[in-house]
Amino acid sequence: MSGCLFIGLFGHGVWIFKIEFGNWALDFVGLLLSLPYIKVIKLLKYFKMFSSQLVQTDYQMLTLLKRCKTLRTLTQLHTQLIKTGLENDPFLTGNLILHCAINITNAVPYAHSILHYFPNPTAFMYNTLIRGYVESDHPCNALITFNEMRRNRMSHIVCLDSFTFAFVLKAVANMRSWDSGVQVHCLGIVYGLDMHIYVGTTLISMYAECGWIKEARKVFDEMLAPNVVAWNAMITGCIRCCDVEGAEMLYRRMDVKDLVSSNVMLDGFMKSGEVEVAKRMFFEEMDVKDDVSWSTMIVGFSHNGCFGEALDLFVELHRVGLRPNEVSLTGVLSVCAQSGAFEFGKIVHCYIEKCGFVWIRSVNNALLDTYSKCGNIDMARLVFERMPGFKSIVSWTTMVAGLAMQGYGDEALKLFHQMEDSGIKPDGITFISILYACSHAGLIEDGCRYFSMMKNDYGIEPTYEHYGCMVDLYGRAGDLQKAYKFITQMPIKPNAVIWRTLLGACSIHGNVELAEEVQLRLSELDPSDSGDHVLLSNIYAVAGKWKDVATVRKSMTSQGLTKTPGWSMIEVDKIMYSFVAGEKDNEVTKEAYTKLKEIMSRLRVEAGYASEVIGSVLHDIEDEEKEDSLVTHSEKLALAFGMSRLCDGSVIRIVKNLRVCKDCHTVMKLVSNVFGIEIVLRDRSRFHSFRNGSCSCKDYW
Repeated sequence: MSGCLFIGLFGHGVWIFKIEFGNWALDFVGLLLSLPYIKVIKLLKYFKMFSSQLVQTDYQMLTLLKRCKTLRTLTQLHTQLIKTGLENDPFLTGNLILHCAINITNAVPYAHSILHYFPNPTAFMYNTLIRGYVESDHPCNALITFNEMRRNRMSHIVCLDSFTFAFVLKAVANMRSWDSGVQVHCLGIVYGLDMHIYVGTTLISMYAECGWIKEARKVFDEMLAPNVVAWNAMITGCIRCCDVEGAEMLYRRMDVKDLVSSNVMLDGFMKSGEVEVAKRMFFEEMDVKDDVSWSTMIVGFSHNGCFGEALDLFVELHRVGLRPNEVSLTGVLSVCAQSGAFEFGKIVHCYIEKCGFVWIRSVNNALLDTYSKCGNIDMARLVFERMPGFKSIVSWTTMVAGLAMQGYGDEALKLFHQMEDSGIKPDGITFISILYACSHAGLIEDGCRYFSMMKNDYGIEPTYEHYGCMVDLYGRAGDLQKAYKFITQMPIKPNAVIWRTLLGACSIHGNVELAEEVQLRLSELDPSDSGDHVLLSNIYAVAGKWKDVATVRKSMTSQGLTKTPGWSMIEVDKIMYSFVAGEKDNEVTKEAYTKLKEIMSRLRVEAGYASEVIGSVLHDIEDEEKEDSLVTHSEKLALAFGMSRLCDGSVIRIVKNLRVCKDCHTVMKLVSNVFGIEIVLRDRSRFHSFRNGSCSCKDYW
């Protein structure tokens, strides 16, 4: 380049300058000092023209880079950089790695290859790649990249900074690797970055994520001047480690709080079940609220079973003029799914379509779950088929689970194979849904085949949930001895849930001897569960062993155990009503009792109904009292209230927290036939759709 410029060949000199742009500065300055004045002026004019072209080229490349949405288009742009001789430009290459690692799906390995072939990688390039691995499914690769960076530092090529340690610590937190976190912490001390506010805050989060809250608190206490972000990180860590009291003490000590601080505390109160404290803070203490505040309260109400309050708050959110976000929409749809609020769910669905949220995958999955759990499988199918873009494994699994819950076992298996054909690899949760479908449809051979496929074809180790499904599969089919043998041959020690599943099967089929043996196992694993005692008591009652019934009841009384109260919910005019057996303290319940009395009288006359008074109540009361006890079950009250309030032709949808009893199941079938209505009942186990005197479960539940 120097020679060309010296003899006046400015065009050739600038061309060479373009090729050797990376090492031009010293050569160019030295050349200016050696050239005559006239040639220097001319050269500077050439350089001004070229530099403007160079800036324009950088701007064009960055503009094109921002438009790259796939790895294919990004590789085309990378090829253009190489063709124009700009592949060694640190600024453009750094931005290329940034866009590739952060904005393009599954493109982090390509970003790594770009960095690998770059002659002198900068700290920004390494930090960007580490950040990309942190946000990927393989955060362990961030540590490998970090070690490469350290080796280059030893060669004085690149230096580690606060961003490096912050990103690596986030990778360690995602891995839950406490040992690696301690090593990175020590390296931070060696490099003198442990007291940096950014690194210190990330250290707090890392230790809390790994469950070491004392170490997190030690880092926090050693910080010279923690800012509000550090305080929030410490409060979040306490909540993550279930120390809500400690989090609240820190919150009250803060001199300066921001909205994040309050939202974190709201989340902590809700997760610990302190609903009233969260309500007081939200409505009385917080002067300013954002969409996160509202979403936290809606989701918190949902998790704590306060369905009515969650729906009311969602309506209030809309009334004050705020726009629901992804979290609040999925939260309110979860409430609709759990409570069976079908009509309210349809309103939310209309809002989603109107406001353009239909493109958000998580909202679609929540909508699919809502319709499935509200008993409208046709709407669930419609949402699934119209789902835009790529269907994730969550979408497929939710649809399979919805079909399984409503007894469409064959269709669930067919959809599973469609998922396989589409290239989606099933996970453990998918196989739980498949085994559940086989269990409730009585597909024993298919269930055994899928259980073997899970491990042999996909390498998924069975968990307690999978073993429980297999026990349920054999138990529902009446093969109790095979279920018992399966449990005894499990490679892992059976837990209380496994034995409880078998006890439930003994209750269905009336096997007293095996039930007594199972109860002994349960008394060792979980002696304080009242449900086990109630099941055994009912088994004894069906067998007519009243002395044993009395013994079990006395045992419950002496241990202070009480039966879990049964409740049922029904939606009428977009309002949720809840019923508990025996309650008559309000006008709604009185209305339900009045209507129920009318219904039962008509069933006795027109359908010959006679209550099954044995098996659910004690033997030492009169038959009339036994019948009253059965008649006032919560699902019957919900049914009566729905028939009293809803228009003719409406589908009555009921949600119950316990397994529906045999007498209530019989009543539902008779009501659907005598009154000509459709009833959809979701109990703890599955859906029951009653039409024309028959149930979708075919009395197999």
